[in-house]
Amino acid sequence: MTSTHIPADHVRTPGGTSQRAGLVSALVVDDEAPARDQLVYLLRSIPILGLVHAAGSSSDAIRQLQLHQYDLVFLDVRMPDLDGLEVAQLLQRFAVPPVVIFVTAYEEYAVRAFEVQARDYLLKPISLARLQTALQRVLRPDRTALPPPAARHAPPIAVDVGGRTRMIESEQVCWVEAVGDYVRVHVHDGTAHLVRMPISHVEERWSPFGFVRIHRGHLVPVRAITEFAVIGGNHTVTVAGRVLPVSRRHARDVRERFLQAADGR
Repeated sequence: MTSTHIPADHVRTPGGTSQRAGLVSALVVDDEAPARDQLVYLLRSIPILGLVHAAGSSSDAIRQLQLHQYDLVFLDVRMPDLDGLEVAQLLQRFAVPPVVIFVTAYEEYAVRAFEVQARDYLLKPISLARLQTALQRVLRPDRTALPPPAARHAPPIAVDVGGRTRMIESEQVCWVEAVGDYVRVHVHDGTAHLVRMPISHVEERWSPFGFVRIHRGHLVPVRAITEFAVIGGNHTVTVAGRVLPVSRRHARDVRERFLQAADGR
C-alpha cells in the first residue's frame, strides 16, 4: 500500500486546473441516500474540503470522474452494477488516481479494499472524529484546518422523509428508542423517524453532547428530563411528557446527571 500524500501547495480541481494552497475536492459514492447525504454533510463542514460531489451509483460516479478530477473518492462497497471494489480497480488505471477511502457497513471487505490501494476503510455510521483521522492520513497535518472536537456540534443523523433526506440535529431530539437494529428518533415536533442504526452507535455519537443511556432500549438528552421518579421500586424519567423506564443498572448515573443538570439550569 502506498503512502502518497496530497501535496501541500498543489491540489487538483474540476477541469484539471490547480491552485496553490487550495481546497481538496471529493466525490462520495453510495447508493443509499441517507448515508450518502450524511457523509456529504460532514465533509462540507470541514474547512479544507472545497468541492464535494455525490453519486448514487457506480455508473453515475464514473460519469462524474470523467468530467472532474477529484483528490478523494469515498466509496461504498455493495452497490448495483459495479461494486466499490471494482470501481477502485478502475481508478487505478487513471494517470493520476484519486485517493480512495471505503465507507461501508461490512467489515469483511477490508482486506480486498487495501488490495485495490484503498487508503482507509471506514465503518458506518461514521463519526466526525473518525473522518478527521482518515483525512489526516492522506493530508498533511498542517492542512486539515479542523477545529478541536470540543468546539464542534454533535453530528446529525440523516433520515428519509417522503423520499427526501433530512438532517436531524441532536438539539431537536426528545429521546431515541431502540427497534432491533434500527432506532426510532423522536423529535420535538411530535414526529418520529426510523433510522437503520443500532442504538449503541447513536449513544457513541451523542453521549459526549449530553445524551445518557437510561435503559437498553432508550437514550435521552439529559436537558430534556423534567422528572426522575422511583415508584414501587421502579425508576422512571419524564421526557417531553412521556414516562420512560430507567434500568437499575443506569439509575444512579441518570439521577446524578439529572440533578447536575438541574443545578445548572
